[in-house]
Order: sequence, then structure tokens, then C-alpha cells
Amino acid sequence: MTNLPEPVRPSGASHLRASDADRERIVKVLGEALADGRLDVQEHSERLDAVYEAKTMGELEPITYDLAATSPQPQAQARPADRSASAPVVDPVGASESVDQMIAIFGGVERKGRWRLRRRSRAVAVFGGVDLDLSDATFDAPEVVIELFAMFGGVDVALPEGVVVRNEASGIMGGISVKTGDTDPPPDAPVVVIRGVAIFGGADFHPKKRRRHHFDH
Repeated sequence: MTNLPEPVRPSGASHLRASDADRERIVKVLGEALADGRLDVQEHSERLDAVYEAKTMGELEPITYDLAATSPQPQAQARPADRSASAPVVDPVGASESVDQMIAIFGGVERKGRWRLRRRSRAVAVFGGVDLDLSDATFDAPEVVIELFAMFGGVDVALPEGVVVRNEASGIMGGISVKTGDTDPPPDAPVVVIRGVAIFGGADFHPKKRRRHHFDH
């Protein structure tokens, strides 16, 4: 990796194993550096890969040595993920580089409940439908990509609160609809990137509909 600075001197915590929280703090620093122009897209991508490959604090330190005022310090104890928060849980531990294939041809595919949304997922709907509920899904990475192909079929995705959606898909005699929640996501919110095409079909990305409770009087 050519764009990583050399550490001047390792800290006393270099031998300690890095936690998920340590990695996510580095990811946040990299995102801010990309946003204000201190890193270009290629450098950001290379350093992001290095974050998820790092096993110890010593391997994390050089990634932001020329960006952060201080080197990352390990947390004494990482708190378990809080699913009551508005943003989805990002957990790189257990992440897979393989593409999650969801193919519905003259049929249907459904994902809901607690499941892992991989860094790359491919949803194919041909005379069928793919229904994805991300509200309780665990994200493999801060940025995930959903590649879609809909021909005479549809892809329906229920989005959790606290995510950023970037639509890079296109429609040919079809449509891509993206609706987000009313509240603005936090600056370090996970990103869902939509790519692909809908041909005589469609894809709908929307906030999850809340259940209505009926009371008898």
C-alpha cells in the first residue's frame, strides 16, 4: 500500500488487539479527511481496506498518523451494539468479501429480521420480486452496495433510520424510487449505495412503514 505514512514511533499500546470501536473511530477520521480534501478517493479506499485488515493498535496507528492530532487509543471495553439507536449496527467482524446473491425469477426472495447485509449484494428480479428489510440488519461495513437488476419485476427495500442513500442506478422504461426519513442522518451514518438498472421494472427504497395499532372502544 503506497499511500500510508510511516509511523514515527509506535505507542505503548501498539501490541493490544484492536476492537470494532477502535476501527470505527479510524473510519470516521478517514471519512472526515475525504470530505475536507485531505485524502482523495483512492487514498481513502486504500486506508479503509487497511482498517479492516488491521489486527492490533500498532497496525491502526499509521493509517491516520498524518490526519489525526493524536494516535488512536484503545477503549478499555467496547460496549455491545445498541439496537435502540436510530442508526443500524455496523459490525466488520464476520464481514465477507463475497457477493450476496438474491435472485428471484418467476418467484420471490425475502430477507428480514436480523441478518447481515454484505458489503456487496446483488438483487435480481425477473418476473419476480426481492423484498429486503434492513431495519434490523447488521451492516458488514460503513458503506454497502446493493446492485439491482429488475426486468418485469421489482425490488423493494425498507430502510432503517440513520442511513445515507446514494442512488447511482438508472431506469429504462422503469423507475428507481428513493425516499428517506424526515430526520437528517448523523455525519458518520452508514451509506447504502444503489447501482444497477430497472428495465420494464422498478425498485423502491423507502423507510420502513410503522405498524398501526387498532384499539377497540
